[in-house]
Amino acid sequence: MDERLIRGSWILLAIALVVTAVLYVPSTQLQYDRTIESLYDPSDPLLVSYLENKEAFGGDEFLIVGFPVDDPTSSETLENVRQLADDLSAVPGIRSESTQDLEATLRNDRASGLLRVAMRLRSVEESILNLSRRVLLSDDDQTVSIILRLEDTTTASVPRGETFRQVREIASNHSPETVVAGEPLQIFETFEYVEQDSWVLGYSSFILLSLVILFLFRSLRWVVLPLIIMEVVLIWTKGLTSLTGLDLSIVSSIVPSLVTIIVIATTMHVTLVYRRYLLEFDREKAFRLTEQHLARPIFWTCVTTAVGFFSLFSSSIVPVRSFAVLMATASLLIPVVCVLILPGGMLLGRGQYKPESPPEETRMVAVLTQIAHWANQHAKGLFAAVILVAIFAGIGLARLNVETDFSKNFRNNSSIVKAIEFFETRMGGVGTWEITFGVPHELDDELLDKVRDLTVELKEMVSDDESGLTKVISLTDGLDLVPKVRVSSGRDGGVFSVIPRFRTPTLEERQDLLDSLQPEMTPSLYRADLGQMRILLRAREQQSAEVKLKLIEEVGEVARQYFPDARASGLYVLLANLIKSLLNDQLLSFVIAALGITGTIAFALRSLKLGLISTIPNLFPILVVIGSMGWLDLPVNIGTAMIASVSIGLTVDATIHYIFTYQRQRRDGHDHETSVVKAHSEVGLAMVLATLALVVGFSVLTLSNFVPLADFGILVSVAMAGGLLCNLFLLPSLLKIFVADHVTTEDEETVSEQVDSVA
Repeated sequence: MDERLIRGSWILLAIALVVTAVLYVPSTQLQYDRTIESLYDPSDPLLVSYLENKEAFGGDEFLIVGFPVDDPTSSETLENVRQLADDLSAVPGIRSESTQDLEATLRNDRASGLLRVAMRLRSVEESILNLSRRVLLSDDDQTVSIILRLEDTTTASVPRGETFRQVREIASNHSPETVVAGEPLQIFETFEYVEQDSWVLGYSSFILLSLVILFLFRSLRWVVLPLIIMEVVLIWTKGLTSLTGLDLSIVSSIVPSLVTIIVIATTMHVTLVYRRYLLEFDREKAFRLTEQHLARPIFWTCVTTAVGFFSLFSSSIVPVRSFAVLMATASLLIPVVCVLILPGGMLLGRGQYKPESPPEETRMVAVLTQIAHWANQHAKGLFAAVILVAIFAGIGLARLNVETDFSKNFRNNSSIVKAIEFFETRMGGVGTWEITFGVPHELDDELLDKVRDLTVELKEMVSDDESGLTKVISLTDGLDLVPKVRVSSGRDGGVFSVIPRFRTPTLEERQDLLDSLQPEMTPSLYRADLGQMRILLRAREQQSAEVKLKLIEEVGEVARQYFPDARASGLYVLLANLIKSLLNDQLLSFVIAALGITGTIAFALRSLKLGLISTIPNLFPILVVIGSMGWLDLPVNIGTAMIASVSIGLTVDATIHYIFTYQRQRRDGHDHETSVVKAHSEVGLAMVLATLALVVGFSVLTLSNFVPLADFGILVSVAMAGGLLCNLFLLPSLLKIFVADHVTTEDEETVSEQVDSVA
């Protein structure tokens, strides 16, 4: 095999170049699904309810545009509001007929005659203002806002991003200072940040990793080779994924980072082994020995990693399954690309192009040797300590909380957080949601009395602190605001007939008047043809998970006392439960990943015992990281929700290389301790250098504008560092306790023969 690789190195490079050229264009056409729905199981009751309401009442995706004022009802202020509302309504992607503002509400052009006069009465105006508070007007009369309803993305004339850009541009040119917020904007900003950071951070980490590898080996060839392999794998993976038609989401934004980890770890082993053989042999001989030395462990490392990632395919969420396919494909492509590129990359040219020894290599090897001896001497004590720490970390798992404040996904100094804080403090928040329930196809006073009673009880939950609702709007609010109607005087009314008389309007008259004044209010709250009604709610976005989820549950319980089928829905509810949605099936995926990796390693080594032993050093650091989050009260966000299933596929690389080296040493006749020492000196150095390079490279992620991505970078680095320590300390201890003292020379030879037959 190695001779064919050497002779055909040019052909292999040509194949790699042609395939890369073919897949490059498709790789650039990969699309991200930018909808919040993509992060839910299609059968999830919350998503089903949200989509049903969206279909019944129209897309409830709003932007809130607000600015401070001195006198909200002055002619100057109302004219300012009207002009700004007109400008914003003209933006493509905005449903102009649905725009709400204070001027249009107080000076309703649809009102005529006595009705217009009645609306100017102080008492009526106060009623309108009270209904508008925390929607169009703040409680202290110092802030006004304009509500913009977005067109559905499938029917809008321009992309959603262009709509947001124009709205923000108009707001920035307005005086006084104007801010823009809204849940659709938060979701859009999330995807924008992720896509921007994936590009910027990708190139930043690319440069930083190049410098680290150059510092370690002082050879440009050995800087370029792993980076070329990484880019080719990404192009192939994205290209193949694009051709399958799979849509990606925010979950897939971490793919380049994960591919970087696997490629750098793989090529680090190749670099060190090849350099060691170059000290004694020429390049071709060194290449042959390197191929013989590493072919099997690299193959099984990539297969095991693919198995770990493919476990995520058990998820009910489509983007997570797409991510599983993407990472499993990338993992399996790595050995293929290495076969195509490394022979030519390592052998072509006249010079030796030998990677230099890493700085302080002798001292590092000496330290690793001491660690090997220490781990052998303290194997049982170390194992006991690990059990205690695992129990402590396991208790921490029960203390985990999820992050439901979507604004925490952004830096505190970002424009979106500042806008949210503006409306949280002045208008009662930006979290819009609803309670939906079934009703008869015709309205009657009995039904409206129930709705009115429910509305009153929900309004009792309105509070000025963070724990309650901030606004409640129902159909009865609009109907009750309709003024009395004039009684016809007739012809024989006498002298008193000139005095206008008024009466309470009938239900039908109130509906007609409300429809004439606010044409969109009734259809947005009641669908007679579907027998569905809803009450609109608002709450603060910047709340803890416990408070937010408790409020949603309490509102649902109150509503079900009046309407048993009542259910909470809306973007606010989806965002509040987003992390729970991602976490729901992560436990199953994690268990499948652990079992799959154990089974794969056991098959590779033909030993269930070694398969189980190899899994422990990879599970333990993940347990400690996640358990520590519980003890430290660090909430799980969208970036850390998948850390368990992802990390186990990353830390297994070093374990497989270590065990293969350990088995090779036992095959050569060495005892357990000598085999561990040699494994530490050979594989341990590559493990340390790979972890060092990757931790430095992933430090760039901490600069991300998207906080979950920064958290992911930190936790992956910690998990990898923990995996390194476990492989250096815990793995040899486990081998000492469960393998070394129970394997005879005859058993060793049998195991070794089985290992040789694999792959």
